Amino acid sequence: MTSHIETLVRQLDGKAYESCEARAELIWIGADAIPTVIDGLPALGGFGQLTAIEVFEEVGDPRCGAALIGLLDSDNPTVREWAAMALASLKIDGAVEPVRRAYRTCLERATPPDWSEPEGIRWALTELGARSPVVPPLTARLRPTTADNAPGWPSVHLTEIINDLADHAQVILYSQFWRVDAGRIYGVSGPALNWELDWTAPWEHLVEESRTWSLLEASEAPVGDNIFVAPTWIDRTDLYPER
Repeated sequence: MTSHIETLVRQLDGKAYESCEARAELIWIGADAIPTVIDGLPALGGFGQLTAIEVFEEVGDPRCGAALIGLLDSDNPTVREWAAMALASLKIDGAVEPVRRAYRTCLERATPPDWSEPEGIRWALTELGARSPVVPPLTARLRPTTADNAPGWPSVHLTEIINDLADHAQVILYSQFWRVDAGRIYGVSGPALNWELDWTAPWEHLVEESRTWSLLEASEAPVGDNIFVAPTWIDRTDLYPER
């Protein structure tokens, strides 16, 4: 059985269909496969390691914790991001400090904080209880408490939310728009402004620059009774984390 599992682990790096089949069988085998997947990680490329992370998450075996922490030092930014998110989703003990270090290292590489890796790591820190997003009082009040598990705020309030966040020194990165129809959630295209911030600028400048772009976006945003918006924003401590 072990040799078969070893074969499956090697196949995680194979062609898409082969990797998908190996992933499904490893998940079906479950906890018995985890030690062999862990042992095989160093020999896998980025694609295989990402697929292995999916196996870890689906099986939910905490023995993968040390291996996931090791992947935080990968040369592949997506592997680092997925490893951090898996550590959070699996609630691995002792993950907080390694994930914090991974985030600081990410910023030291000058990775823009609106890129996927730092965003994923911030999510992981939040899930692990090591980060508390700043939610100003007005923004908190405007968020619906029901409405089919709405993914955010009614888009009609976007201008108020933008100003509230900026008034509380938050930098808005971007906003996603959603339509809720009979309990189902669909993505909606918003204004394609694609602004870029100069992350070497002072924090106060970043706050006002993001306010200006976000208000312009709000002026062109879709609006309707079933249209919601989910802004993503960061605090000064996310760009300048304490050591």
